[in-house]
Amino acid sequence: MHVAVVGGGIIGCLTACYLKQLDIDVTVVERGETGRESSWAGAGILCPIHPWLYPDAFTHLIDASLGMYPGFQADIEAKTGISIEWVRSGLLIPFFDDDKTDHWQAAIEWSNRFGWQVEELDTKQTLEREPALSPRLHRSLLWPEVGQLRNPRLLAAVRAWMGQLGVATVEHAEVIGLLKQGDAAAGVVCADGRNIESDQVLLAGGSWSGELARQMGFELPVEPVKGQIVLLKGEPGVMHAIVKHDDAYFVPRVDGRILVGASMEHVGFKPGTTDEVIGRLMASMARIAPGLKGLEIEEKWMGFRPGSPDGMPLLGPVTSIPGLWVASGHYRNGVALAPITAKLMSRWMADSEPEMDLSTFAVDRPVNNSPSVGFPNVAL
Repeated sequence: MHVAVVGGGIIGCLTACYLKQLDIDVTVVERGETGRESSWAGAGILCPIHPWLYPDAFTHLIDASLGMYPGFQADIEAKTGISIEWVRSGLLIPFFDDDKTDHWQAAIEWSNRFGWQVEELDTKQTLEREPALSPRLHRSLLWPEVGQLRNPRLLAAVRAWMGQLGVATVEHAEVIGLLKQGDAAAGVVCADGRNIESDQVLLAGGSWSGELARQMGFELPVEPVKGQIVLLKGEPGVMHAIVKHDDAYFVPRVDGRILVGASMEHVGFKPGTTDEVIGRLMASMARIAPGLKGLEIEEKWMGFRPGSPDGMPLLGPVTSIPGLWVASGHYRNGVALAPITAKLMSRWMADSEPEMDLSTFAVDRPVNNSPSVGFPNVAL
């Protein structure tokens, strides 16, 4: 069997590796360069943003994926010699009197129900751990087991693994349609006139998946949600845990650099960073973590998240087109969900039933917009 994977982000590339391990020939077709879109641009937080706002099925999927990371990290680093800088830094949410939403009780109840270790800290305990935070906070929650990784390093390692496995890659090839044999998928058509024939097609095109789906003859509610992010040049120890607030998050790297992100902009494929949005991120930093104010901005960039109306991925077959599959719409959780997505989709495409119930993520499920985890209501 031969599978054409449309999209060279972390989902497409890692699924291609897992397919190849099942002795299935794979060709990854990417419109630009593999691993250069949202997979590269993200912050690498291995925890959903406010997971208590999602259905329970989402937590089960996240738990399964995060449970794979220790073994996955050790395996891919041994194979490639590339460190993905996976560390358990912990994640802390500070609470202020003027917060628009109080997540405290929902977060504790969710943590207890799903067995996530959580610690309740008062102001003094929080500032002893994270002195860069504002003394205006009145308490915090800490999840000490939450990890992070460096997205560019993860993509470099996966690309190296693809090379070792012999996964074929076609870059700078824009897919514009589906080859068909009768009603079934039989490959993809590229804008440069090339046809790539295959027995099955996996659409993993990230933010472009909705547009690609229409070109293939079906509807998929995936749209780009732009995020802008800032990299601060700091010293190790300025901040220890990932700090997440509704207005901004802060991700300290092992080398002392700190990511500040990220905007949520429902503006289509509008490129570039803007002074207005970067200014808002810096203003949020000054309120939440004034101890970071003196750090130099080393870099700023943006990416397009593959958003979905309910914040959840779309996984599985396209029932109207035999042989066509989807793994997209991972939104803010692509890196966190990559291992389990690759494992489940590869085995499912190889004719093994998924070991988890994925009906909540079905491609043809009714999808309603969730204002808390879906598309942002206002374009920033």
